[in-house]
Amino acid sequence: MPEARPLTGILLMLGAVLCFAALDASSKHLAQIFPVPMLVWARYSIHLALMLLFFAATGRLHLATTARPRQQIVRGLTLVVTSLCGMAGFAALPLAEATALLFVAPLIVVVLAHWLLAERVTPGRWLAVIAGFSGALLIARPGGGLTLHGVLLMTLAATAYAVYQIQTRHLSTSENALTLLFYTALAGTAAMTLTLPLYWGGPRPDTLQALQIASLGILGGGGHLLLIHAFRHAQATTLSPITFVQLIWATLFGWLFYDHLPDAPAFAGIAVIAASSLSIALAERSRQATRTPRAADTDTAC
Repeated sequence: MPEARPLTGILLMLGAVLCFAALDASSKHLAQIFPVPMLVWARYSIHLALMLLFFAATGRLHLATTARPRQQIVRGLTLVVTSLCGMAGFAALPLAEATALLFVAPLIVVVLAHWLLAERVTPGRWLAVIAGFSGALLIARPGGGLTLHGVLLMTLAATAYAVYQIQTRHLSTSENALTLLFYTALAGTAAMTLTLPLYWGGPRPDTLQALQIASLGILGGGGHLLLIHAFRHAQATTLSPITFVQLIWATLFGWLFYDHLPDAPAFAGIAVIAASSLSIALAERSRQATRTPRAADTDTAC
């Protein structure tokens, strides 16, 4: 697909990652008050409602059908695991550090793709992976002030997200990006609704809190819609590096709303992870220069 309006695509992608960073910041606050599974249920339920409204308004209800329902459901459930671990991890860790640990996922993708898909990995990519994991160790170092269970939760979230990205690669060769997005919301809503009796409870939200909870689905669904529209104007290889702006937003929101800035070693770890993941994204850009871009490969949020 030619880059018809790359600047428009970049601006839309910047809006998408802003939505995802705001989603993480909001969920961190709400998870201190309400059960994380309830927040995940609200996030997916509202996302599904937005998708159904979008399909109905644009006459695209046919995109709710798929020839590979089992794979779609498994992929959606993998993202549910990412969301549960990620929201719990954001509740336990500072925003910038937690977001950086989640950005280890592209590095894990390289390792899993080599082991599971027999993809060839160049020495340069292995070096980027090793450097990225070293950056994660700088963030999670002993004495750094991060809780062990928070680090473990974000590690699980990053691993599940890496598996989700590999599943997306596999399905995106034959499925429409909107179909993938719909089944992500459907699987998440179904799974969290069926288990609702296990976790429903806690304080009743007031009006402001109810609006904040509703914003989780709006920010998640809206961010993904902005992302899809971004890929209608620019290639995936152009937009992939823009996702790392989310690290800047996470640092800014952590400072503004939670009065926290990473210390020097954590900043260094965040920079190393960003540089390592960005180098892999740029290498992928070069590799895919002559291939058709796949918007569905670029989901960036829980």
